[in-house]
Amino acid sequence: MSFQPVFAQFWEKVKESIENKTYAKLTLAKTIGDTELKNIYVRPVLLENDEFKLSIIARYKTEEIESFHSLEEAFFVLAPYMNNPFLTALLFTTENDITFKLNKKRVGTIIEQAPTFKNASDVIIAMQEKGL
Repeated sequence: MSFQPVFAQFWEKVKESIENKTYAKLTLAKTIGDTELKNIYVRPVLLENDEFKLSIIARYKTEEIESFHSLEEAFFVLAPYMNNPFLTALLFTTENDITFKLNKKRVGTIIEQAPTFKNASDVIIAMQEKGL
């Protein structure tokens, strides 16, 4: 059984948190073995023309590479990293922390816990103030 449908459900929660202005941050973590790529951080950004994008920062052992993507593009950029090399994606919102995990058999599950962050991302707050 593929974990992709469960990751797609997780991504729906990411989109909902942005629409509901509760998104704080998203992190891909827990690699399989010792890999060059250590983490991926996803943060919202507003470009000069108030265009919403997601900043995807790939943190390697020796460098960081940042790229900017729309919400839809970001799913296709991040999905291939699940299971290779990451086993966990953590979505932090002001309502709850949502974790997508792959177990040893590579079955995906979604776990919701109490929120770590009290406030949404600064960019999300700015978007709310601007009515975007």
